[in-house]
Amino acid sequence: MNIAHEVAVESTRDRILQAAHEEMYEHGFQGLRIDAVLKKTQLAKGALYHYFPTKLALGYAVLDEVIMGYFQVNWSESLAKSNDPLQALKDFFNQKCSDITSGECLNGCPLTNLVQEMSTLDEGFHQRLKAVMLNIVSAVAMALEQGQSDGIVCKDINSQQISAFLLSSYQGIMGVVKCMQSMDLAQELFKSLCEYVDSLYIKT
Repeated sequence: MNIAHEVAVESTRDRILQAAHEEMYEHGFQGLRIDAVLKKTQLAKGALYHYFPTKLALGYAVLDEVIMGYFQVNWSESLAKSNDPLQALKDFFNQKCSDITSGECLNGCPLTNLVQEMSTLDEGFHQRLKAVMLNIVSAVAMALEQGQSDGIVCKDINSQQISAFLLSSYQGIMGVVKCMQSMDLAQELFKSLCEYVDSLYIKT
């Protein structure tokens, strides 16, 4: 296989994954229609099934390669932007709030949506969703522990528990805002979450 063909194959596969991700975000996995993916990608059904033989295989790939990558990069890169992990978390939450108030993300959090829809219906989804969440919790916990070592974060907190709480709070806010479709509520809830993050600073 030459380089040009490899690029074309990867491009086709990526197009399918992105189109499927968009459909899943809007309609959920169970509402994902292969015909809609084909229409977006302008591909024949045979071309799609060459890469993903079943709808379930396509859903797994979206979760493994698009959503997993997005959340790992999203959280990890945010934490890496500052030597102060608490400020980095507040910046991340404020950015999400800004995305909502600008009209983005009103369908909620892709990860939360799939957790609510599929985690009890399919073991493959369950294990993949669990892996994404554990990776996020681990990344936040490591940043908090570094903050403790640097004299920024309170020494007496349990980094794993706090990280799980922060992820749960973030997902809860995204779910509530999706239901209520209220930008004012988004601002209020994210403000409260950032105030909690502020409480984690070491007292001087």
